[in-house]
Amino acid sequence: MKHLRPLLSLGLALCAGVFVASAKSIAPRPAPAWTLKDVDGKPVSSEQFKGKVVVIDFWATWCPPCRVEIPGYIALQKKYGKDGLVIIGVSLDRAGPAVVKQFATKNQVNYVMVMGDEKVVEAFGGFDAIPTTFIIDRQGQLRDQKTGSEETAEYEKRLLAFLK
Repeated sequence: MKHLRPLLSLGLALCAGVFVASAKSIAPRPAPAWTLKDVDGKPVSSEQFKGKVVVIDFWATWCPPCRVEIPGYIALQKKYGKDGLVIIGVSLDRAGPAVVKQFATKNQVNYVMVMGDEKVVEAFGGFDAIPTTFIIDRQGQLRDQKTGSEETAEYEKRLLAFLK
């Protein structure tokens, strides 16, 4: 619980009104391997997405900036899925998968939703707020990290560099 408790408390602070993202290109490093359960309890593994450009979005249903970004991710998945984009929402909701599944259904989420835990937060280096989002390139390297909400058009510009 080392990072998850501060994540949730600071995530609340971020979610309370900070909507501007802090984005940075990061030195390429291998993305961590993970296996998490989707909202139906089925295992989903990072191995399934080799050769794809993967966006990993750590979020929660109770986080306003997280929810603001979801329509943009839905649009990006629809627009670039055929080009090898995979978006994965990693929910940090403590209320469980039923809440996340209901949210995903209501909002017509068209990408993979899994339930996160402290282990996966640690694997991605630990972070202090949500939404926190990573881009993994086709070679499995972490290439970009942002914290906070960002306009879809701005995020799309950075994402396109890895889809080409």
